[in-house]
Amino acid sequence: MLKYTYYGHSCFLLDDGAHKVLVDPFLTGNPAATISASEVECDYILVTHAHSDHLGDAPEIAERTGAAIVSTPEVLALCDERAKGLTEHPLNLGGSLTLPFGKVRMTLAQHSAGVAGGIACGFVIYIGGLVLYYAGDTALFSDMRLIGQKDTLDYALLPIGDNYTMGIEDAALAAQLLNVKHVIPVHYNTWDIIAEDPKHYKKITESTTRATVTIVDPGKTVTLVDD
Repeated sequence: MLKYTYYGHSCFLLDDGAHKVLVDPFLTGNPAATISASEVECDYILVTHAHSDHLGDAPEIAERTGAAIVSTPEVLALCDERAKGLTEHPLNLGGSLTLPFGKVRMTLAQHSAGVAGGIACGFVIYIGGLVLYYAGDTALFSDMRLIGQKDTLDYALLPIGDNYTMGIEDAALAAQLLNVKHVIPVHYNTWDIIAEDPKHYKKITESTTRATVTIVDPGKTVTLVDD
C-alpha cells in the first residue's frame, strides 16, 4: 500500500510502509506548507531543479534525517555548500537508479534549472507496486508520449499553475500523451500568479483522457490505488 501526502506547492511524500520518499521539499517560506522542515521525516529526497520553491530545505532535511538526496550533479553541489557529509546519488537525464524501495529514472523537463550549467528534470518512480511520473516544473512537450510508452504509468503528478509551468489545458493534454490512469495536480494556488481551479482541471482532463483526477488538499494523505 502506497500513501501520498501533499505538503503544498510541489512538495509531497510517498510512503510504502518501509520507506519514505520526499520530493521537492519547499517547506520554509511556503505559504501552503502544512509541516515544517524540522518535523518531516524521510529516507530519500528527490529534487527536480534548483529553484528555491523546489530545492527548498533539501540539504538541511538530509543532514538532520540522514536521507539520501537524488538529483543532478549541479543541484547536489549546491546542497554541499549548505550542509556537509550528505549521502547523495547523482543522476542525469535518462539515467536510472535502483534503491531499496524500487527504482527512480530521471526524465526530461522543459524548464529553467535555477543553477548555472544545470538542467531541470522529472522522475519516474517505481515504489509500492506502482509507477508514478512526477513531471517537475515543465512546459508541455511531445516526448511525454515516449515516457508513457516506456513506462506503464499508474499516476502522473502534473503542474497546472500556468505562468511558470503548464497551465490547465496543456496539463490535460499531457495526461493524454502519457496515457496515464490517474493524475494528481500540483504547483498551483501557492501564490496569486499560479492561481488555478483544480476542479476545472479535473473536468477537462476526465472528459478528454482516460485518467481519473484526484485533488489532494495540502496536509491531506490519500492511498494510491493499483488498478
